[in-house]
Amino acid sequence: MPSPILMIGVLVASIGIFSYIRDTVRGKVKPNRVTWLLWAIAPLIATAAAISDGVGWAVLPVFLSGFGPLLVFLFSFVNKESYWKLGRFDYVCALFSLLALILWAITSQPAIAILFAILSDAVAAIPTVVKAWKHPETENAGPFLSGLFTSSTAFTAITALRFSEIAFPIYLISINCVLVFSILRKRVHLGKT
Repeated sequence: MPSPILMIGVLVASIGIFSYIRDTVRGKVKPNRVTWLLWAIAPLIATAAAISDGVGWAVLPVFLSGFGPLLVFLFSFVNKESYWKLGRFDYVCALFSLLALILWAITSQPAIAILFAILSDAVAAIPTVVKAWKHPETENAGPFLSGLFTSSTAFTAITALRFSEIAFPIYLISINCVLVFSILRKRVHLGKT
């Protein structure tokens, strides 16, 4: 049975992602489709690898970190003005991200699958980190703040300190911190002047 804190994390993640979907449909945020699609694929693969390695409820935040982006990707097609235009950099990042997933498929080892899923997810994040840094007004920090909280709740369900249980949650905490900082840094700086 999942811990109450883990279930609160699921609720917080759901609120964060649905606020982003709402803003996407309204055209208030402009998700990078390459990033959000790959953010869906990599954690879902990591979820399957972790489950195959015997990970229990601790994998729920990792699953949500893939399912939520899948919904954002799908809803980005509702409002044609709500997506970020893709350039060569986005496609290069997508290529490297897909290459990491292919390398994992060749190895078929859960730990290697998780490592390559992290690498894939991190490379997929680069276009959105760059966009958030240069154009923070095109992003909403809500899902990344909720993702930070939800990823942290995974540690309440961890049964052993092994790579397959802790690696992806640690990565998710790190990337969410980077994204929140990239989005909010100008707002915080402007608030001080």
